Amino acid sequence: QCGKMAHARISMYLPPDINPTQAAIAYGCRALPKLNEELQSEDLQTRQKALMALCDLMHDPEHVYEAIKIGCLESLKALLKDGNHMVRIKTTEVLYIMATHNVGRDGFLEHDVILALSFLLNDPQPLCRENLHLAYKHLAQLPSGRLAAGPRLCCSNLFCAAGQGP
Repeated sequence: QCGKMAHARISMYLPPDINPTQAAIAYGCRALPKLNEELQSEDLQTRQKALMALCDLMHDPEHVYEAIKIGCLESLKALLKDGNHMVRIKTTEVLYIMATHNVGRDGFLEHDVILALSFLLNDPQPLCRENLHLAYKHLAQLPSGRLAAGPRLCCSNLFCAAGQGP
């Protein structure tokens, strides 16, 4: 008798329980290769989401090993030069988490991550510098990390470039 029927309306808004900073992660062996692809994306939000997901995954040494094996360190080294401060902060956070594992520290030495990180020693973002120093602290726990960091950091230091060695 009312003459009105219910209509389905599709909202233009995201559901309230969706977090836009979280990436949908593939399952199994496809998760890390997909995230590595997303790290190289032109879209800023895609890169940021991939970095957030990597921060969660890198707490597991098996994921760190797989990430190094598929080339994530090269992608992360490229992101250290990103113009967006949040990308640089999250990239250094991923690297710091990776450095907490032996396999991550070995990967740093093999892929020359020490030198790439050294260019951020004067980054304007305090969190970026803090993550960088935490990564170096963990790297210094390896005898080979202490030996490798010394000459590489010296050569990338501005004082050495100006002929004013430490």
